[in-house]
Amino acid sequence: MNDQHFSPSTQILADEIMGHNQIKLQQIHEVAEWLGFETRNKYQLTDKDGFQIAFAAEQQKGFLGFIMRQLFGHWRSFEIHIYNKNRQHCLTLKHPFRWLFQRLEVFEESGKMVGALQQRFALLYKSFDVEDSRGKSLYKVKSPLWRLWTFTFTKHERSVADVQKKWSGLFSEVFTDRDNFVLSFYEQELNPSDRLLILSAAMFIDLQYFEKKNSG
Repeated sequence: MNDQHFSPSTQILADEIMGHNQIKLQQIHEVAEWLGFETRNKYQLTDKDGFQIAFAAEQQKGFLGFIMRQLFGHWRSFEIHIYNKNRQHCLTLKHPFRWLFQRLEVFEESGKMVGALQQRFALLYKSFDVEDSRGKSLYKVKSPLWRLWTFTFTKHERSVADVQKKWSGLFSEVFTDRDNFVLSFYEQELNPSDRLLILSAAMFIDLQYFEKKNSG
């Protein structure tokens, strides 16, 4: 996918993330979470110095969307839109309704598929694949029991990136879904498409493994 041609708004984000080896993802807190309600997921993405790179927001609004979030958590169907630093829509993350083996498909603004995140069966660790637009596995992702907050991306047994959940403070961890993650890229040759998928994977990790509704 090195020859991937993006739409202009997607290209802005792709160029931005190529210039960083580390990106922070922070979930934006909403007051309703203090009362135990699941709210629309919103995120801001910054560089290591805190300068904004992008932001993202779940699109299901209204009363029906609220009810679906309370009843079905991460199993529900939903979309997340990612916007570049110029507030232009550049990526859409689509999650179909599934009881098992969750999936998140990534599309650029033009509608062209970039790739997908596909959960895999595993007993002693969390596991999913990063796939290209044709369904070919690009990277394996695992988080073993002894490193529950670290998700390592590997290719041919070599680590190329990881996503780590960071402590958000006692109040946020206990009473809200406000999670913080750090994305680290280890391989300079990771192309823009791969980095966009890894960035999307950080949100998949939050929704799949750290939403309060998911963890029971």
